[in-house]
Amino acid sequence: MFQERAYAKLNLILHVARPRDDGMHPLCSLFASIDLADDVTGEPSSDGADSVECAGVSGPNLALAALAAARDRLGGALPPVRVRITKRIPVAAGLGGGSADAAAVLRIANRIAGERLGAYGLHEIAASLGSDVPSQLEPGHALVQGTGELVERMRLPSLAVVLLPAREGLSTGAVYSALDRSGGGRDGLDPEPLRRLAGAAPAELAAALENDLEPAALALRPELKQPLARLRAAGALGAAVSGSGPTCFGLFADRAAAARAAAAMPGALVSQLRGG
Repeated sequence: MFQERAYAKLNLILHVARPRDDGMHPLCSLFASIDLADDVTGEPSSDGADSVECAGVSGPNLALAALAAARDRLGGALPPVRVRITKRIPVAAGLGGGSADAAAVLRIANRIAGERLGAYGLHEIAASLGSDVPSQLEPGHALVQGTGELVERMRLPSLAVVLLPAREGLSTGAVYSALDRSGGGRDGLDPEPLRRLAGAAPAELAAALENDLEPAALALRPELKQPLARLRAAGALGAAVSGSGPTCFGLFADRAAAARAAAAMPGALVSQLRGG
């Protein structure tokens, strides 16, 4: 049996351009990998078919799509695989959990097949699955550009995180549609300010949180303004909606400060930027 960890991510900075002719939105985002993670295991199956078991998740999912895409590339080198996912990352929360699981499945499939695919081959498959998958092939902090296929590894300062997941998820497609209806989206994207912020002091980075999808998420779910206000009132150095939402997060100087703030917020999760 092969085991991988699938780490959640936060969009500390997310700049989104206007859609291209194919409808895709180029982005420029500073991703932070946090220590909240799903456990993903996989092994050859005697059932003759691929399967993905994940409590609380039913129907087609990105992990199963990742298996199918790996099989298209690996052919007979990949036997049928049974995958089990132990979920800790909330579903449809803007934390990249499904993408992280899919990337973990690609790593497992490649290991089962005897590492037939190199980094480039895995990256090609990941880019075909979704904009958050390529950066999760090697979980870590990253500057991500294009439609997720351009990944530049970054170092970030040590910061703790309080996450406030919502009971009901939020469709990424619905949030992008709301952005388009409002006329949102940038005319151009510049990665240099994000590179500079990656090396900034913790308080400066936290104060610079920015998410171009946040106004659209708040338009669809106005109640998200309340957890953002609670995080700021609790002393967060910065607070924002992560990705397309609906999870709100606050950054704190250390885990003790984050734990104190979370104690007064039902359902809050305390995490940490990985490596910090």
